[in-house]
Amino acid sequence: MSTVLDKSPALGPVLAAGALRSLGKRSSAGAPHPDIRLVLPGVRADPARLARYARLCAFPAPCEHLPLPYPHVLAFPLAMRLLGARDFPLPLLGLVHTSIELARHAPLPVSESYELTVYVSGLAPHRRGTEATVVAEARLAGEPVWESRSTYLSRHRTAGEAAPASLPEPPDPLPPLASWDLPGDLGRAYAAASGDRNPIHLTRLTARLFGFPRAIAHGMWTAARCLAEHGDVRAARVEFRAPVLLPGVVRYGASPEGDRFELRGADGRVHVSGRVSEAP
Repeated sequence: MSTVLDKSPALGPVLAAGALRSLGKRSSAGAPHPDIRLVLPGVRADPARLARYARLCAFPAPCEHLPLPYPHVLAFPLAMRLLGARDFPLPLLGLVHTSIELARHAPLPVSESYELTVYVSGLAPHRRGTEATVVAEARLAGEPVWESRSTYLSRHRTAGEAAPASLPEPPDPLPPLASWDLPGDLGRAYAAASGDRNPIHLTRLTARLFGFPRAIAHGMWTAARCLAEHGDVRAARVEFRAPVLLPGVVRYGASPEGDRFELRGADGRVHVSGRVSEAP
């Protein structure tokens, strides 16, 4: 069933309502999920917001085309409305973004108007709980031009074994190409550029409420920053393996072949790993 919206949901109220509804939910991989597709036509990127995003993530500016991860920013409020809905079985509070696959099938001119469609394709058991897959699609003049598949993990006790959904652990560090000193206000800066004001990213105090010693960087900032460093790509898969505490220092590395990249901490811990390819 498709629901056509006339405007993008206000992200703040959506997140607040989803957090409140989380209190009465218990995760289960076997629970049914609503078969709803949210459709939002006439979506245009705001030039000022896009410019702020591009500067923060180190994409070339001014942008003539949307960076590969940017449609995710536009679709994010729709995804949160689905995951925070009363009839969605997993609690929104505590969901962890574990991976994203991105593919661009055609150029994405900044000046164009896009139709976004977002839906939950399924729930699956994970070794650490239950994982939901959220699909987002963008169309231009009726033709598919971009898509993403994100997985979100709801942690809970599991009975029996489930195959892990992530890639194998990177065997050896990739050749380091850059070191980034991340400021303590990075989460607030990305929140202003993306609209994602999850409290775990904003301040030490609000992050501590959710078990983190300090604010952590948005996973999608780390993905975007790595893709900007890697250069223009048409498709990528990114795994979010460990949170990046702010402030902090991380090291970007890439394989000599140019198909793999990673982000490691000063202690060698892998925070982000990914692969790039041609769009399918």
